[in-house]
Amino acid sequence: MKTIDQAKEMRNDFMQGNGKANHKDKLTRQIAGVGRKLSHDEITNLYGDSRIVQNIIDIPAEDMTRNWFTLKMEDEQLARNIMSKLADLKAKKAFKEMFSYDRLRGDGFISLGVTQASKFELSEELNIDKLYSVDYLHAFSSMKVNEFLINEDVFDIKYGQLEQLRINRASSHGLQTQTTESSVHISRLFHSQTRRFEDEAQGRSLLEPLYDILTVFDTSVWSVGQILHDFTFKVYKSKDIENLSSQDKKELSMIMDFMFRTEALAMIAEGEDLTKQSTSVSGIKDLLDFVWDLLSSSARMPKTVIKGQESGTIAGAQYDVMNYYTRIVADQESEMKPHLEKLIRMLMVSEKEFGGRIDPESLEWEIQFNPLWNVDAKTDAEIRKIVAETDQIYLLNGIITTDEVRESRFGQFGLTNQMKFSGDEADLKDMADKVYKGYREHNE
Repeated sequence: MKTIDQAKEMRNDFMQGNGKANHKDKLTRQIAGVGRKLSHDEITNLYGDSRIVQNIIDIPAEDMTRNWFTLKMEDEQLARNIMSKLADLKAKKAFKEMFSYDRLRGDGFISLGVTQASKFELSEELNIDKLYSVDYLHAFSSMKVNEFLINEDVFDIKYGQLEQLRINRASSHGLQTQTTESSVHISRLFHSQTRRFEDEAQGRSLLEPLYDILTVFDTSVWSVGQILHDFTFKVYKSKDIENLSSQDKKELSMIMDFMFRTEALAMIAEGEDLTKQSTSVSGIKDLLDFVWDLLSSSARMPKTVIKGQESGTIAGAQYDVMNYYTRIVADQESEMKPHLEKLIRMLMVSEKEFGGRIDPESLEWEIQFNPLWNVDAKTDAEIRKIVAETDQIYLLNGIITTDEVRESRFGQFGLTNQMKFSGDEADLKDMADKVYKGYREHNE
């Protein structure tokens, strides 16, 4: 067979490379959806080893509780007493830790330490009408839970709901450890769980779907470190090098490395050459930007927030940060508010807390979360003016009534310094442009 014929037989299509869609195809061997279930030790190591991971876990939980809330009710003294009791219970810290545990390990809990009028078992449902006092709040994670007991009766109204937990109540005294286990009714706990598959009882850690990108991020940090370590190096050329023994080369290298690092002047013989070489970093910014963008989108947090931008500040047209805070507000309403309302109700009906039992239904009260971010006074006034002009148009055309405007803008408790605002991405971008305009004018 002629050489040209042999070459034709061995020729491969340029699109196939080492073989398209076979065992040699690297793309085919990358299978999506190969999930990794992380153990508690692996989660602890990931969290403890990276400040970026800590930011991803902790910052949203901190933002949810950072500015806390205002309790609106006609009896202002009672409102102050309730807020004082919540401060004594360190409720803000407990809720922050519960949401952090939810993101870190899949489940966050707060144990409700209460005193009741009669003896009770932890496995019994909490009877709110027999409360004497609320004594403490302790946050903990699923590491303390040995078993999740879920209602599996498809004909029960509570089907699929968590009913009981088997909690490890180990205690250590010096070298001695006493291990006990208790069955606890879910009504004696606050439970935060935002990522759970329907066929699983325990929640999923946020770090599991982030594991691949965190690996790439760690690799990029290590690679940049290596590039910086070897960013510049010197090349010494001499015809006498090849005649040196290995030991002589080692000693010469040590001496010249010391001299050329500490002296600005290099003294070499005629015919020898000393040059400085630099590592090329062309394109590395694009690669690092890709990694940051992927990490940011996966964590659903703007890069500036992950990097630790000061909380509550809006610099320039950062509508992505505004969008992030909008999601935090939504989480406050859907995840934290029901727990806070239950806790406040428990305090009201407790016999010892405020001089006797108070019927929560007999009072007008409302939880209003304090704003997570603010703009300067000038920009705030401009936004309020635009909203007021829009409301006037709606009123003149009979679209809404004065009572609806009053309720929407000022709530049931009258005029406040807070403005209720909700909108889509376009509204946020428009507001961000106004913020940026005021920011520039303020700094000019």
